[in-house]
Amino acid sequence: MPEIERLTITLPAQMAEDVKDAVHAGEYASTSEVVRDALRLWKANRALQLQELEALKADIDKGLADVAAGRVADFDPARIIERGRELLTRRSSSV
Repeated sequence: MPEIERLTITLPAQMAEDVKDAVHAGEYASTSEVVRDALRLWKANRALQLQELEALKADIDKGLADVAAGRVADFDPARIIERGRELLTRRSSSV
C-alpha cells in the first residue's frame, strides 16, 4: 500500500462548496477522493501539455532546419488567409 501523507489545502469558498456538493451527491466518498481525482486529471493534462510542447519544439526545429537548408517560400499572407478559410470551411462542413 502506498504511503499516505496528510496535506492541508485552502480553496476559494465556491471550490470548497463544489467539492462538498460532489461528496453529498454521492459522486465521491470523501473530499480526499475529489482532490485525488482532480490531481490525477491535472497530472494527465500536464503530461499531454508536455507532449504537445515537445511536438511544437520538434516542428520549430524542423522549420529552422528547412530555413538553414534553403527550403523556404516567399511569405504570402493572402495565401495563408485563404488556406485558413479553406480549413475552417472543411471543418465546419464535417460537423
